[in-house]
Amino acid sequence: MNSLLKFIQKYSNFLIFIILEVVAFLLLTSYNEYPKSSVLSTSNAVVAFNYQVANDVASYFRLRSVNEQLQRENAALRTQVAELQNLVEDSIEHEAYTYSHLDYSCLPAKVIQLSTNKEHNYLTINKGLRDSVYRGMGVRNSEGAVGFVTTVSEHFAVVIPIINTNSKISAKFLKNGYYGTVEWDGIDYRFARLTDIASHLTVETGDTIVTSGLSPVFPADIPLAIVEKAELKEGDSYYTIQVRLQTDFRKLNYVQLIDNHTHNEEMSLSVDAK
Repeated sequence: MNSLLKFIQKYSNFLIFIILEVVAFLLLTSYNEYPKSSVLSTSNAVVAFNYQVANDVASYFRLRSVNEQLQRENAALRTQVAELQNLVEDSIEHEAYTYSHLDYSCLPAKVIQLSTNKEHNYLTINKGLRDSVYRGMGVRNSEGAVGFVTTVSEHFAVVIPIINTNSKISAKFLKNGYYGTVEWDGIDYRFARLTDIASHLTVETGDTIVTSGLSPVFPADIPLAIVEKAELKEGDSYYTIQVRLQTDFRKLNYVQLIDNHTHNEEMSLSVDAK
């Protein structure tokens, strides 16, 4: 108590000055509209700024749940699109049979491990047997095809991506439907090769390459790549074509598993279905 009294006595002049300043400020803002409105405006701005900062921080920590929700919604939308395509295709007579009309749905998953700098790259996702994941399921993301499931455990699955030298994806030109195969050469994760394209075809830089639909792994017309460079040497029967992959594997966080409802039946009848 003595210490408090000594403090007040020592700084009495300063404390009186502060009290008088506060009283003057209150009188000024209470009986004068302009200063009063200025103070209110400033205080509102400060409060609004604090709310904005708090909201931004909260939004940042909600990003993961928002991304997961968006992936679930995208998977549901792609399933609905597939169902609509099935209805349309069922009403059309096809001269040649493809797998593009088969029923399928999509299951969202998160990538928890990924390599991009090896010849045999793999990625691991957080869905497994308990989520009805099976070996051979196609995998895609919002940009295009990613790869296919090769190993499944109870809670996880391993995927062979396009950027694995053991991967071969049946593909076609979007502009004319001619078929080929997308293979990776093990050099650059951004590029791959398009093989089996005969010399009589016209290939141009910028041509879009999509999945062919000739296997139960991928339905038709999922984006795969864009022609980066095409070369046809004199006397060659086939083009040498470099394509830029649509999927950026260095930014791969979320994927969607393609569940072909008749996959096992078709695989049992196919010797080489990829």
